[in-house]
Amino acid sequence: MASVWQAYRDRQSWKRTQTESRLLVKECRRIAKKKAYRIPEAVAATLEDACGAVERALDTNDQDATREALNHLDEHMDKNLAFARKSALREYSESIGTAVAIAILLRAFVVEAFQIPSGSMIPTLEVGDHIFVSKFSYGINIPFSDRKLVDFGIPKRGDVVVFKYPLDPTVDYIKRVVGLPGDRLEIKANQIYVNGEPVTREHRGECEFSEGTGARPCDEWIEYMSGNAHRTIFNAYGLGTLMEEKRVPDGHIFVMGDNRDNSNDSRVWGFVPVDLIKGRALVVWYSRNPNAGSLTSPSGAVLWFKAIRWDRFFTSVD
Repeated sequence: MASVWQAYRDRQSWKRTQTESRLLVKECRRIAKKKAYRIPEAVAATLEDACGAVERALDTNDQDATREALNHLDEHMDKNLAFARKSALREYSESIGTAVAIAILLRAFVVEAFQIPSGSMIPTLEVGDHIFVSKFSYGINIPFSDRKLVDFGIPKRGDVVVFKYPLDPTVDYIKRVVGLPGDRLEIKANQIYVNGEPVTREHRGECEFSEGTGARPCDEWIEYMSGNAHRTIFNAYGLGTLMEEKRVPDGHIFVMGDNRDNSNDSRVWGFVPVDLIKGRALVVWYSRNPNAGSLTSPSGAVLWFKAIRWDRFFTSVD
């Protein structure tokens, strides 16, 4: 068993030596070409001879010879190319800086992660869901501002959008778009009317939902908007939501939560300016019960792991 393990370690060591050798030869020739105006011809010839020695040693599959040639090349580079070689600290700094810059650009222009803090969008989104939001669905904003560089239009009815809360722009909300600019909206006994026409829906039956305070009875309906279907729920035995007809102003949208009787939305605080929309919800990438388990103990960690809702991973937000 020991001999097998040693053979495995030897193979891995040889692979590392091969990789290091090829990378160093590549780096040497790159610097020699880029900085040729600063390198005397004799030094350039010496460096090329050292690179050739490494390649010949690699061809022989002789690890000791390759390692010796590699060290020889490294010494020549330290002596003659130190002015152009990057230190380990610089390499790490540049790698980390590049990764951070890419992350900032992705967050600013492509996608952003959000966590669902309340049950206002149950059953579509549950407390503890983590979602990705497309930042370019409706346009490309100037980073850290509400001004658009490119405008792709406004949401469709039925889109689930993240936006800055109009009464406190430091807070992000997520709701479903129900009304567009110019729409006339009215609600009678939980039925939404858009421009005088009822939104098509069908009753699914009784249901239950929970926000961490125990199960509560509800009625489930399927609504159809812009050719897509989504689930909505209402408190069981409720009196039904009423809203007198309102016209959505230009440049605004009207939003509601899918948990219709338990949502703080446009029915309460009014319309959402289109400029405050941050993006459209795309997918749930991670989900777990936020009230279950803690990582402070082994038993808590087990409960924490069990609380992960695997069935919700990478489900689209419709």
